[in-house]
Amino acid sequence: MKRRLIVLTGAGMSAESGIATFRDSGGLWEKYPVEQVATPEGFDADPELVLNFYNMRRREMLKAKPNEGHRMLAELENDFDVHIITQNIDNLHEQAGSSRVLHLHGELMKARSTGDDSLIYDIDPLHCDIRLGDLCEKGFQLRPHIVWFGEAVPLIPEAEEITHGADIFVIIGTSLNVYPAAGLLNEVKRNIPVYLIDPKEVHTRRYDIHHIQKGASEGIIELKKIIL
Repeated sequence: MKRRLIVLTGAGMSAESGIATFRDSGGLWEKYPVEQVATPEGFDADPELVLNFYNMRRREMLKAKPNEGHRMLAELENDFDVHIITQNIDNLHEQAGSSRVLHLHGELMKARSTGDDSLIYDIDPLHCDIRLGDLCEKGFQLRPHIVWFGEAVPLIPEAEEITHGADIFVIIGTSLNVYPAAGLLNEVKRNIPVYLIDPKEVHTRRYDIHHIQKGASEGIIELKKIIL
């Protein structure tokens, strides 16, 4: 029976693929105030600005390719029962071949009804923009299928359950500053090995974390030497 390897990934996972991060110096939040493009209030105030912001993110993502780190995580399914919980809204894990990916903060390649949260639609890569006037089947405006600041994270209970069953827990490319995702670390059972891959210092309340202070791809190479 394969050991359960649970991996929590953040923006640093996709940075090597050219996906702009939000929080780093020069990141997207410096160019676009979070209140304008990532809150329900921002969407109510200027829906066209918000739609265009995510249309740009979507076009950027469609040009990106999975990096070596994405591919190595997919290959680890040969040896482990791998579950990826990602804060990223891109689909690079899936492109690389990972078969179990939970998107905590939504997915760029999906649209959702503003009037019925259960109505979620795949976006055609060839016609990838959401525009004002694009409606769901009930006649409501479509919006990006993204969890904005101030909104509930509906998949957190499922992520907590997955994390609680970890035999090995790995964190890649996240500052652990965004909750409730950062709180998943509290769901890891005691005596379960925890590895953190990030080139920068990341402060946590746990003192038993093995910090691999490298970028995603280099860090996963080192991780593989340890766990295989």
